Amino acid sequence: MNIPFVDLRAQYQQISSEIHSELEKVCQNASFVLGPFVKTFEENFAKFIGTKFAIGLNSGTAADQLAVQALIQPGDEVITTPNTFIATTEAITAAGGKIVFVDIKEDTYNMDPSKLESGSTLKTKVIVPIHLYGQPTDMDPIMEFARENGVYVVEDAAQAHGAVYKNRKAGGIGDAAAWSFYPGKNLGAYGEAGAVTTNSDEIADFIFKYRDHGSSEKYIHEFEGYNMRMEGIQGAVLNVKLKYLEEWTERRRHNAQLYNAFFKNTEGVVTPVTLPEVRHVYHLYVIRVQNREKLQQHLSDRGISTGFHYKFPLHLQKAYKRLGYKAGDFPITEKVMSEIISLPMYPELTSEQIEYVADSVIQFIKKC
Repeated sequence: MNIPFVDLRAQYQQISSEIHSELEKVCQNASFVLGPFVKTFEENFAKFIGTKFAIGLNSGTAADQLAVQALIQPGDEVITTPNTFIATTEAITAAGGKIVFVDIKEDTYNMDPSKLESGSTLKTKVIVPIHLYGQPTDMDPIMEFARENGVYVVEDAAQAHGAVYKNRKAGGIGDAAAWSFYPGKNLGAYGEAGAVTTNSDEIADFIFKYRDHGSSEKYIHEFEGYNMRMEGIQGAVLNVKLKYLEEWTERRRHNAQLYNAFFKNTEGVVTPVTLPEVRHVYHLYVIRVQNREKLQQHLSDRGISTGFHYKFPLHLQKAYKRLGYKAGDFPITEKVMSEIISLPMYPELTSEQIEYVADSVIQFIKKC
């Protein structure tokens, strides 16, 4: 049996006729950059999240950058965690901020709110919690700390489309949220795309202008911005897919429960933990094991594709040597990131495929 890590073709086959129809409309209208298809998606996505605004952008990295840049001055400190994709942190640098890391909680792999005090200084202006793998961070204590200390919160919701924290959608809790619609995301475009959601008129106004060269009127520029505009094709694709997101999310959640059931009582496999009052949307299904590289090879030999999300913590990577962190500074992150491996997860997985993957993992564990 050959099981890909993600199968975008299977999803496309379900909705191909709708996609083709919408793409034909884009071409007929020549609405290739921003335009009515992007505007419609912005309105629909804002309604879905429950925010006043959604601003479409050309990538999730652009969303990360502008959500932070709207709230800081050059040199301000921005707190996040080192177990994330580098887009989170390179966006902070691009926005003019200084990266400050704090450790994570071992059960959820998300930011540990109790570490914020030790990571905060008078220069701290923004906290960026990451809703990793599709599970919202424990936001209440983060928001409480932020309000008490006069700092802002930007949710990195790149993996959390449709996730819920205590009856509030992820991406509608902080001052702003950054979204990625990279093709492999739960809500994925057919190319690069991103968005920022917010209830702030000021944040939205800045991003609407910055994404279009600092302009709200053609050839009239209030400041230097950049070209970060969403393409019309991506807006059209995302509008189609948004209609199916809840259905696909429930399939992901069902698949995760099947994995959990197969792994129940299996010593040596740590399955995902879900916080109370949270809806985990399982962008990734991540387990922890010993000898994960050998497990990956074992699964590959059996036709199963896997991934490491992520293989090395950012504070120990060459790109951030300048920050002065060293091994041992974030022990939970370092421990977790040496043990995690992501198993195939997408709505179209069958129970037979999930059982085959789980059995293959268990066989390896029993041999070790």
